[in-house]
Amino acid sequence: MTKYILILVALVFTVSTACKEEKKKSLESDQMKQVMAIHDEVMPKMGKIGSLVAQLRKKIDSDQGGVDEKKAMEDLQEANKSMMDWMQGFGNRFDPDEILNGKALTEEKKQWLNEEEEKVKIVKEKINTSIANAESLLGEK
Repeated sequence: MTKYILILVALVFTVSTACKEEKKKSLESDQMKQVMAIHDEVMPKMGKIGSLVAQLRKKIDSDQGGVDEKKAMEDLQEANKSMMDWMQGFGNRFDPDEILNGKALTEEKKQWLNEEEEKVKIVKEKINTSIANAESLLGEK
């Protein structure tokens, strides 16, 4: 009888541990998906940034734009650069299986993912703010 109780306890412990590991892996996968969702949300706006830069440059070159337009154009260019830099850095830290297939992360990479999530949120804010400011100056939206 004691033998069966020990086997039952061992079985419960094993199942419990496996469930915790699966839940932990799922949370990492969810965080990776969230980071990629932010990227996917703002990446299509890169074309808009290029268009707005061109419009502002035209206005500045024709002497119809001033300091505000120049600053808006620089902010757009900085937002664009920050996205490119973030993507390069993110790609250097994580392999495709980790990004796309939920491959388990090392402890170091879990920390990196936290850092990258904060960075991509800042990139998103730069992109959205610079676009809104440029559109306001150009009389769009």
